[in-house]
Amino acid sequence: MGDRKWEGTTYGNSLMHRWLIAILRVVDVRLVYWFAYVFVIPPCLLFSSGYGHIYRYFRRSYGESPLRAFCHSYKNLCLFAEAVIDKFAMYAGRRFDIRVEGLAHFQQLEEQPEGFVLLSSHIGNYEMAGYSLVSDRKHFNALVFFGEKESVMRNRTRMFQHTNIRMIPVSEDMSHTFEMDAALSRGEIMSIPADRIWGSQKSLTATFLGREARFPMGPFSVATARGLSVLAVNVMKTSTLGYTVYVAPLSYDREAPRREQIRQLHAAYVAELERTVRRFPAQWYNYFDFWKQ
Repeated sequence: MGDRKWEGTTYGNSLMHRWLIAILRVVDVRLVYWFAYVFVIPPCLLFSSGYGHIYRYFRRSYGESPLRAFCHSYKNLCLFAEAVIDKFAMYAGRRFDIRVEGLAHFQQLEEQPEGFVLLSSHIGNYEMAGYSLVSDRKHFNALVFFGEKESVMRNRTRMFQHTNIRMIPVSEDMSHTFEMDAALSRGEIMSIPADRIWGSQKSLTATFLGREARFPMGPFSVATARGLSVLAVNVMKTSTLGYTVYVAPLSYDREAPRREQIRQLHAAYVAELERTVRRFPAQWYNYFDFWKQ
């Protein structure tokens, strides 16, 4: 975590990841949490510039006192550590209680011949959706950062091999956009993160948590180009070993001019994101100045 934008990779090397998976096969995940609380999080509070960004997030977005913002910053880092540990616990064969709210919206769209779009965010633990929000009727395509660690990608591939999920890495030459369009033309599902600028620098501005913030235009443009249905999907930790997948439809006027469609869909996404973040403020995992990205 630092002053530059998040680079999209999971911390650590392949050896560290293998050791963590091996440990989680025999050690209760809650003991690993406590190890992180005591030995990993305090140094982050002292030496990471990412702490300063999350501290200011609580101070400026919620008007918290310095002490309260500090306590919530510590809680935020603990929950982020849990999210990372939980991901590797799944790789190690552990299971979590994952339930879905709004599943009917997803099921209704998967029965239709047209493809549809899922818009995700860097809050909670979206990867958990890949173990619960799956379709046996349509192929599920997920756009992922092209520079993620090989060990993480290998484990994801192994976990998803018995599902219809396929990962499309973001490429520097933007060739992933052709793969996305091809998937949607085949009537498949396309999952896209919609809260961080990546690839094309075209963006949209909205008031988010009381301040102006930029969001990438691409995800909203992709959906409106074909007039597709769109769902916002956020996976939030709701108990020590449990997650809830929140599925919410995002509406826009498909008869309106294209630019207005993009604006409406963007506004609906930002409103849903803010609603979720206000409900789970400590699960906001953007360790850079989001409002000046």
